[in-house]
Amino acid sequence: MILCDIGNSFLHFYYRGRIWKEDKHALTPKDPKETIIFISVNKDSTNALLRSHNRCFDLCDYLSLDTTYKGLGVDRVAACMAINDGVIVDAGSAITIDVMHQGIHLGGFIMPGISQYRKMFENIAVLDQDMNFAVDLYAFPQNTKDAISYGMLKSIVLMLQTTSKNKRIHFTGGDGKFLSHFFKNCFYDDLLVFKGMQKAIEINFTAKGIYL
Repeated sequence: MILCDIGNSFLHFYYRGRIWKEDKHALTPKDPKETIIFISVNKDSTNALLRSHNRCFDLCDYLSLDTTYKGLGVDRVAACMAINDGVIVDAGSAITIDVMHQGIHLGGFIMPGISQYRKMFENIAVLDQDMNFAVDLYAFPQNTKDAISYGMLKSIVLMLQTTSKNKRIHFTGGDGKFLSHFFKNCFYDDLLVFKGMQKAIEINFTAKGIYL
């Protein structure tokens, strides 16, 4: 059984303790005996996966969460299923923030990902600069590069501080480890979405004696 989280930019795979990502245009052959169990937020990438492998199973309809949020992405549902209480931050192309309390999803919000912040200034020549990821967030910047970097990072960090309060923050996603360095009461887990998928498989299939 291979797990696959199909995102907006890449397909992320998990198999026997190993995680890797692939582009939809360069998918590698997988063991034909294995079933790929996937969730997806990208139709084109899903079709690419289905063309590349004969044994695929869509898990989307088997994920459920106690929430009143309308249109919650399936990847966010999976991550939230893995956490009973805390703040889930998936820092990828976009940064999604969700709050769980005693198994109930209280809501969440979406911010631009770090790469998207960078792109915001591409059409403004004087501001089209690389980020300084080591900028001091406790001192006012003294140059344009640091000013852009400060504005980007400080806005993300302050939003997360305000949202988390006393709850533990669970980071995942490509930029999750970097953002976790700004917080003490946090944990980085690149398996978070896959753990939610595994929980859904256990509830809907394994516990009933059904093996995919």
